[in-house]
Amino acid sequence: MTLKHRSEEMEIMDDLSISGEVIGQTLRELDIINRRLGGNHISLRAFAKILKNHRIQTVADLGCGGADILMAMARIAKRKNQDIQFTGVDANQHIVEYANDHTREWANISIIQENILSEAFRRQHFDIIHCCLFLHHFTESQLISIFKSLKDQARVAIIVNDLHRHILAFHSIRLLTRFFSKSYMVRNDAAISVARGFKKSELAAILEQAGISNYQLSWRWAFRWQLVIHK
Repeated sequence: MTLKHRSEEMEIMDDLSISGEVIGQTLRELDIINRRLGGNHISLRAFAKILKNHRIQTVADLGCGGADILMAMARIAKRKNQDIQFTGVDANQHIVEYANDHTREWANISIIQENILSEAFRRQHFDIIHCCLFLHHFTESQLISIFKSLKDQARVAIIVNDLHRHILAFHSIRLLTRFFSKSYMVRNDAAISVARGFKKSELAAILEQAGISNYQLSWRWAFRWQLVIHK
């Protein structure tokens, strides 16, 4: 596999009817992978930097999964004495139920079931909109439309943390999950996610077509893109 072009292969995670223990097992493993490989810190560093210069009231995390990053952001906001309402958005009702239970001790975190492509969601606005390992699930044409909408919905910034499509990342995550994952969803989806990831030029082209020019796009370990769009 050359990974010259983005894969169109669907992930098990794309099936919104998926339910049962595999949901919890998968979300727990994804949290471990993201923390140990440093993926979460890419989002958290960008978030903390924005808080230095802005008083933030609302944050949305699209495709929030188990809401682990939302809880980490809430801890940062608490340390910085900022009263922020966090909203996790996911289209899978079973994931929403898991995340609601996972965040039950956080009064300032709410989880909602919503399709971000819907008109109902596009009418909502937030100071910061965050997407981690989420946007690679969409086609190029969908992404152009999504970024156009997010540009209008976000008052301060958009933070994107997603995968660099690279052959080393593809084979590394395939081996890692084969030996250490107990979730068939993680074992199946991890390498596909990398194959659906982005080259820098692809992200730049999508942003240009969405009419976005005020942004910073940086490569981060391990094979991630950190994109911060400023308003």
